[in-house]
Order: sequence, then C-alpha cells, then structure tokens
Amino acid sequence: MTATMTALFGGTAPQWQARRVPVPEPGPGQVLVRARAASLNNADVQRLDASFDPATGGSTEYLAGYEFAGDIAATGPGVRNVRIGDRVMGTTQGAFAQYVLADHRHVMPIPENLGHEDASALPTGLLTEHGALTRARFEAGQRVLVTGAASSIGLIGVQLAKALGASLVIATTRSKDKEALLKKAGADTVVVTNHQDLTRATLDATGGDGVDVVLDHVGGQTFAACLPATRVDGHLVNIGRLDRAESTIDLDALSYRHLHVRGVSFGFSRPEALGQVVAAATDEAMPAVADGRVRPVVDSVHPFDRAHEAADRMRGHQAHGKIVLTVP
Repeated sequence: MTATMTALFGGTAPQWQARRVPVPEPGPGQVLVRARAASLNNADVQRLDASFDPATGGSTEYLAGYEFAGDIAATGPGVRNVRIGDRVMGTTQGAFAQYVLADHRHVMPIPENLGHEDASALPTGLLTEHGALTRARFEAGQRVLVTGAASSIGLIGVQLAKALGASLVIATTRSKDKEALLKKAGADTVVVTNHQDLTRATLDATGGDGVDVVLDHVGGQTFAACLPATRVDGHLVNIGRLDRAESTIDLDALSYRHLHVRGVSFGFSRPEALGQVVAAATDEAMPAVADGRVRPVVDSVHPFDRAHEAADRMRGHQAHGKIVLTVP
C-alpha cells in the first residue's frame, strides 16, 4: 500500500483542492477502504461554499466528502464483519480521498449486480429513506407521499416504498418534465406542484382519506400542506429542506388528525445510532437493491480532478439523480 494519497480539501479556495497526504491507519473498530468512487450530496457544496470567504480570506479547512464505495484495504483491531478485499459502500466524513477511514458499522456490502460508481450513489439515500420509513412505522399496504421526489434521495424513497410493499406511492415535483422519471421510479401518481394543489391532489388520490406516511424532502410550506393530506394517526417525517427550514403550519390539522411528526438527519447521529440504521437497512432494504428493485439514479460521472465541474452542476440544480466522482 502506498504511503500517501490524493484527497480533496475544502476551506482554502472557492473549489476543492487536491493534496497529497499520508494514508491513515485504521484504529480499533475502523476500516480503511480503497475508494473507487464517491458521490456528491447537497451538503458537500453547501459546506464548501460556507467554508471560504473570498472577501476576507477566512477559511475553515476540512477533508471533503460523505459517501463512497470501494474495497477494504485494511482493518483495525476488533473488526470481524468484513475482510480485506470485500467490496463495500458507506458513509463517513472525509470520503473524497483515495483511502477512506470509516467506522466498520457504517459500511455495507455491495451487491454483485452493482458497480462502484452506482454503489457510491446509494448509501445516503438508502439509509435516510429506510430510516425514515422505519420511524414512520411503515407497513406493507400503506400509502406513501414523497415530496421533492425527483431529488436523488427522493427517487430512492419512491423506489424503496414501492419495493417494501406500499399500495400507493404519490410523488411530487415542481416540473412536469420530471413526471416520466418519477413514473419510471415507481410512482403511481405524480403531483406537479407548480400546477396542482398538493393537499387536494393527495386527498383526491386517496379517496379523501390522506396518506399513511409522508417522506418530506422540501420543508417550508410544502411540509405544511402535507399535514391535511395525511390520514388520522398518520406519520410525517421531514428529511430535507430543499425549499427552506421555516414552515407555518395549521395546528388544527396536526391536532385533529392526531398526527405523528418526526425529523431525521442520520449524518449527524451518534456512531452507535448510525450503525443501527446501517444494520437495519442492510437486512431489510439491501435485498431490494440486490434484485434490482431499488437502484440509484446516476446523473453524471466526473473524474476526481474535475470535481469543480461536479460541484458547479450541483450548484446549478441541473442534476437528475446523483453526481459521482471516479477516484483514480
């Protein structure tokens, strides 16, 4: 194994900067993964843009990236669940590097039918959507509403809900151009919110009852519109804030319907709690990945040394699915 590696750092310039640094050694409970691909999330670009102030030169330097796929190169003391050479995908801070150090509880095996590029696009979406469905006490036969469904994570939510037995999946998008994409992912009904009222369209699609579970990736007033679109004793889980974090809700809709409201952000969970989410998704959701019912939607693949182009594409909200970096 080489003594040094290339890694992408943020906080020193408007774009990530490549640098040669020592390859880390895994400690107790850690694995070292020779990364083959890494994927971008909104949080990557948000952190990059917030980490450097060109006006003052102020910066907060950090090793970038959260999501990766590759092969186990080394294991630390106490690791028993993986072996050197195993193909894995996972999540950790500092994933934009040739060698990635991760908690052994935060990696999952890659199914044989998935290449590294596709695999790197899966962990965040799979863990988030399965964890949200679990917290919503989802059961097969229930009806699910997925807002912001054309986002890379939302597309996983649509596929996963369908694969786990949802009787009806309603997906929202602001653009009619994405209706075919959502139908292909498994949505039974698509609500184009620029032209339709979300609450009314959802109630119409469910015979006036509302959905059992909402996976909300938008926040803002979209979240508020989901409350009266949810059945009595239903569950709403806020996952993302593609619109904004603030929402003015009707407390009558919340109280009279006896709704259960949760929020999730597993990237900021305690290591043990995140390990439990990974274990549950591996057991319950990975079979749907292995047989092709759930697949990441990859928008584009970029070389590691062109990461700035990948960041610009995400900033421009151009992507239909995940943006992937290949690691040399």
